[in-house]
Order: sequence, then C-alpha cells, then structure tokens
Amino acid sequence: MKVLVTGVNGQLGWEVVQLLNRRNIPCRGVDVEDFNLTDAKAVKACVQEYNPDVIVHCAAYTAVDKAESEPEVCTAVNGDGTLNIVRSALSVGAKLVFISTDYVFSGKGETPWKEDDPYDPQNVYGLSKVQGELAVRSLMKRYFLIRTSWVYGIHGRNFVRTMLRLGAERKEIRVVDDQVGSPTYTADLARVICDLIPTEKYGIYHVCNEGYMSWAHFAQLILAGSGLSARVIPVPSSEYPTPARRPLNSRMSTEKLRQAGIAPMPTVENALGRYLQEIALENLEQHS
Repeated sequence: MKVLVTGVNGQLGWEVVQLLNRRNIPCRGVDVEDFNLTDAKAVKACVQEYNPDVIVHCAAYTAVDKAESEPEVCTAVNGDGTLNIVRSALSVGAKLVFISTDYVFSGKGETPWKEDDPYDPQNVYGLSKVQGELAVRSLMKRYFLIRTSWVYGIHGRNFVRTMLRLGAERKEIRVVDDQVGSPTYTADLARVICDLIPTEKYGIYHVCNEGYMSWAHFAQLILAGSGLSARVIPVPSSEYPTPARRPLNSRMSTEKLRQAGIAPMPTVENALGRYLQEIALENLEQHS
C-alpha cells in the first residue's frame, strides 16, 4: 500500500505522514509547493506520477472568517480542488480519504449530528465543504469521508496554543460558552485514518475525541492542565462577533465508527493531557 497525503504542512496532514512512517507504510506528503489544488492538470500529474493506492486529502482552505470576504477562493480550493483530487484518484484507481467538518450542518438544537443528517451550512466555509463532500459522494465508491471538529495538533497554530499564550499573559480570558462540540487531537484522528485505509469499510464517519463541552470549559481544562492561574470568563457568542457564523451545536455521534469495529477515540480530557505533555517536551527540547 502506497499513500499520498495532501496538506502535509497542516496539522492533520503532518500527523498522518508521521504515523504512516512509524507504521512503515510508504507515503508521500505534498502541499502548495508541489501543486495548486485548483490546477486540475497539475493535480493529476502529481497523482499519476506517484500512483498511490490511497489518497488522504487533508489540504483545505480553513480560514473560516476570511472565507466570508473571499468566497470564490474558498470554494475553488474546497469544492473544485476536491473534485480535481477525486478525478485524479479515479484515474489511478486509488481509495480516497476526505476530511470534512461539522460545519456542513446547521448547528441548531442539542442532538448529536449523525452521518445521514441533512446539509444546512451556515457559512461560506461550511458550504465549500458540502461541495467537496458532494464531489466525493457522487463520483466515488471507495471513499472514507471523515467529518471532525475543533482540531488541534503539535504542528501548527490552534486554540490550545492560543489559550496557553493568553493564560501566560493575562489574568482573565473571555471565551464563548454557548458553542458546544468535541475538541479533537490530530494524533488520535490520524490513528483512525490509518486504521481505516487498509479496510473496505467505506462511507461517512464522524470522528472526534469522546465528550462534549463548550469552548470556555475546554479553555478551563487547558489552563488547569498547564498550571496557569488565569481565570476563564464565559461569554455568549453575541459578545464575540465574527464574520462567519459559528454553529452552537457541533456535537457529533461517533457510534458508526464503533460499529465499524474501529477502536474508539480517547476522551477529550485524555487527549488534551497527552497533548500538553507533548508541548512540554517540545519546549524542553527547544531550550536544551
């Protein structure tokens, strides 16, 4: 099995390549310096040259707020770019893993979203991911469509690192408490991806760490776990306006993943604890 991973410079793509290497699975990580996702010929040339058995498509336009002011760019990457990846995968007979998001749903209510719930995106980014999903679902049979949420990892910027920085700088941090979901550690998400790709258990899966909480609660866990004394002030989303509308309900049911026989993800608390240990080791290495 040979795997091509797009978006290798991002949090998840980097983690997938690290794990594939540890499992001695031949792989190649590519990013914008290798081809522009919106250039169909360039995408196809790269895919056909490497001739992978599996493509893990992590590359995406993820600047959620910026997307509101440049919808054409976001749609070109997440919609048209995914279509280019799909067609290239078909040209070499490769399986495809496509990474999507809870933003494809309305974000209303409190019930965890299931894989077959209807689309109702509330922002440009969510709509672009729906377009990517439809490209995969309409043209391919051998695919794993993975929706995840609130991703953080060692490689790159994320909410946890932001809270650690602010917690060291301030006595109080205001964080929204009416958006609820599951923070997801890329190391755990990469493990599920690498467990799925050798199988033929195709379809749509919701994959995130176990447990639901607000951003404010997650921030409290981050500060407590890192020994910072800053206080989290919970505030409603109305006090923290952003260009893109955020879903209040990002809960997703992961039951289908368990039914497929894939080991469940660890809890949010377990994942965060391991991540904070990784960051501590990273800091020690930098200062040694």
